[in-house]
Amino acid sequence: MSIVTVQLGQCGNQIGFEVFDALFSDSHCPQGLCSKRENEAYQASCKERFFSEEENGVPIARAVLVDMEPKVINQTLSKAAHSGRWKYGQHSCFCQKQGSGNNWAYGYSVHGPRHEESIMNLIQKEVEKCDSLNGFFIIMSMAGGTGSGLGAFVTQNLQDQYSNSLKMNQIIWPYGTGEVIVQNYNSILTLSHLYRSSDALLVHENDAVHKICAKLMNIKQISFRDINQVLAHQLGSVFQPTYSGEGSFHYRRNPLGIDWQVRPPLSGLPTLGKMSLNKEFHFNTSIANLVILRGKDVHSAELGAFKDPALYTSWLEPVHAFSVWKTQRAFSKYEKFAALVSNSQFLVKPLDMVVGKAWNMFASKAYIHQYTKFGIEEEDFLDSFTLLEQVIASYCNLGF
Repeated sequence: MSIVTVQLGQCGNQIGFEVFDALFSDSHCPQGLCSKRENEAYQASCKERFFSEEENGVPIARAVLVDMEPKVINQTLSKAAHSGRWKYGQHSCFCQKQGSGNNWAYGYSVHGPRHEESIMNLIQKEVEKCDSLNGFFIIMSMAGGTGSGLGAFVTQNLQDQYSNSLKMNQIIWPYGTGEVIVQNYNSILTLSHLYRSSDALLVHENDAVHKICAKLMNIKQISFRDINQVLAHQLGSVFQPTYSGEGSFHYRRNPLGIDWQVRPPLSGLPTLGKMSLNKEFHFNTSIANLVILRGKDVHSAELGAFKDPALYTSWLEPVHAFSVWKTQRAFSKYEKFAALVSNSQFLVKPLDMVVGKAWNMFASKAYIHQYTKFGIEEEDFLDSFTLLEQVIASYCNLGF
């Protein structure tokens, strides 16, 4: 079961490179507590999942690289080729020199339709190399300009053409202090479009990853590569196979194996609508939690706290909401590695903040002309606000 990765924009291409490099490095690390046969099965599973046939003994990443300008793509291709360990295919990239700054609308309404055929043909070529397609992993920024708009456009096309295949988007939540003046507009447009076309969103907050680099890794001058490498190790730990207990490693059809849907509230619960976020949540109420343990002592780890019913919404039993995957096969050079993937209320406050900031700008008509000139109407903004406020209300209701 293979995954085709689509790397979009500067952010997507730089993170994508680090993800493939982490996956390759991990699969070629010492096997730790695994037998030689088990480790060979692990390596074969990783290769089938993320790499296609070898060229001159070097595996080729199953990836399509897309950006508005050739610079980042050329740098990414060069770094992979110079590693001598793996590389991207010669025809797995697309670039267009002329862009329009940080304008989401240009990526979605102009660049996407103009180059739809070329991009989708490249994706189809990668799909045809797969013996069995599991789905697509789309890496993109949420707040950037054309990359996020183009990412929303490409994801919708993938939903239309490959409706039975999983579409999973990995998106980067912008720094709260701001990177782009219109980042909140770009964010709400991206999230609302992906909500309709993606099967799952994996969200990483720049602020949270920055704290990991500063406080846990003691990095003094934090670069984007430091941040991207942390992201790559987290993603790699989640996506690598787990031991089946039958002498082989395997993947689930859904790589994360958890329920992503927010079910409607039961009768008697508060009706949906804009809710105050000032109330203190006693717990970070969840729909689903997945813990992945790799390396030494995984079978003796105490996970009882994750089975506490208070962590989950009242209409869901922990037995249906909590999953754990364990394998003694270590990840990368770590003796022990734990990862938590959670569908919970964690992003309610950040999402409400982004929607609120975007609404304040929209109410004063700030920068709207930059979007309307490329075909995004005010009604599109209003639809995005409405949908995301419904999402916020749904997650707030999990705590009742």
